[in-house]
Amino acid sequence: MTFNMIPKDKYDKLLKIYFFICDKFEELHYYCERFSNNKQPEFTDQEIMTIYLYVMHHQGHTKIKHIHRFACEYLRDWFPSLGSYQAFNNRLNRLCGAFNRLVGILRRESIPDDCIFDQSLLDSMPIITCSGRRSGKVAPEITDKGRCSSKGMYYYGMKLHMLGFRRIGKLPYPEQIHFTPASVSDITLYKQEWSTIENRTFFGDKIYSDHQLNQQIITQYNSEIYTPVKAVKGMADVIKKRDKAANDLFSTAVSRVRQSIEAFFNWLIEKVDIQKASKVRSTKGLLIHIFGRLTAAFLNFKFNP
Repeated sequence: MTFNMIPKDKYDKLLKIYFFICDKFEELHYYCERFSNNKQPEFTDQEIMTIYLYVMHHQGHTKIKHIHRFACEYLRDWFPSLGSYQAFNNRLNRLCGAFNRLVGILRRESIPDDCIFDQSLLDSMPIITCSGRRSGKVAPEITDKGRCSSKGMYYYGMKLHMLGFRRIGKLPYPEQIHFTPASVSDITLYKQEWSTIENRTFFGDKIYSDHQLNQQIITQYNSEIYTPVKAVKGMADVIKKRDKAANDLFSTAVSRVRQSIEAFFNWLIEKVDIQKASKVRSTKGLLIHIFGRLTAAFLNFKFNP
């Protein structure tokens, strides 16, 4: 394929990504450093990361085989040392630590000015390696069986838990992201990681509803979490009917605020198809699937704020 088959502006974007990675690689190389005789290969780690991120971010290819094929057909002039698909895939799997670090760098350096720093949205989404009807065998040390209540399904895999700064009329900005095995409850992660944050108003789903915990964080940390009203078992019908109008209004208000984090997850799925990991066959492959796709998505905050 010839050089001019891709518009010049897309080559400019390729260069921007390459120079950005090279600029950060002084820090990233500690997470993929080699101690062999071939520690300085002709086809560099910077080039592999550039190809992966450029093709996924700007061309929309999410499968590694398709990314490699595109690079062979259209980017050979830029990367003449690009080898076989097997070699590319093996090299890419060694870079999961570097991608993990790069996600953090992008998140720290691209915080928008319109974030409301004392209001946060929280929720989770599944990363599915296989259906719950089967026996999950991929990456058993970091995955297990869980249930996604919004989809009404059991699955094997992981959960992506996100705490995001609220932005009025826009997608929330990720403040923290944690990955857990699928069986870990959302409120368990909240208690462990976020319940001690001070001077914060949280908005979450019903699963985060815990009156005793909420009273504790109000008293100790001057924070509070709002969730849609959760029905109380055994409550008398007369009380339910009396409070129904007020509870419905409150629940609707909270749901409207936290709707944007659901939109963020939908955007993440549409942009990089992060939820489906059924083609992954190893732990390193799963980590690349997670951190590589997150990095490709977060490039939007860096280059398209």
